[in-house]
Amino acid sequence: MIKTVIFDMDGVLVNSEPLHHEVSSIQFKDLNIDVTEDIYSTFTGNSNKMIYKKLKDRFQLSHEIDDLILAKNNLFIEAFDKKEDLHLMPGVKDLIIDLHKNGMQLVVASSSEMAIINKVFERFNLNQYFTHKVSGEDFPESKPNPAIFLKAASLSKTPIEQCIVIEDSTNGIKAANAAGIFCIAYKSEGVDSQDQSLADIIVYDFKDLDFEIIKNIN
Repeated sequence: MIKTVIFDMDGVLVNSEPLHHEVSSIQFKDLNIDVTEDIYSTFTGNSNKMIYKKLKDRFQLSHEIDDLILAKNNLFIEAFDKKEDLHLMPGVKDLIIDLHKNGMQLVVASSSEMAIINKVFERFNLNQYFTHKVSGEDFPESKPNPAIFLKAASLSKTPIEQCIVIEDSTNGIKAANAAGIFCIAYKSEGVDSQDQSLADIIVYDFKDLDFEIIKNIN
């Protein structure tokens, strides 16, 4: 029986990907680099550390990676605080409440920095439902490396076979597979850039999931 659900955050809990794209585009323009949509789509699920290492190498940037990350996060937080039409994904709060009410342990494992995770959790009042928050900034490699999901499972004190991951990105799904954790892909409307074929199942609406369905996944 499944006892722990590990959620990705961006694109699964909250529709923040467009905002990340918006502020990244501003930063790329300031840096005078041409990051195409094809290049950008490969970043989804990566930590900022990995993204900016790739950009630094590709465009021979002289900036320090930590400085690039700080500048991006400052842009994001400023835009996040001003953006009133940023919402949780449809149906995900009901799913979270249902799972929590029935004793399922919930963990978030996001490639975002903890400052960003905390911003999202405070805005949408999610801290009460989750036992642990794991950030990609704490790992030398990001998804598709499985380390973040293995850490989340370890913190939950739940055997791998009693955990599931809910992800949306190609890199995140590969990470769940590499960790040996059952993966549900969430495909939100209008998002076609991510290959979810390696997921165990794909859902298009969180209303299709509840405690009874998840606890019996095997």
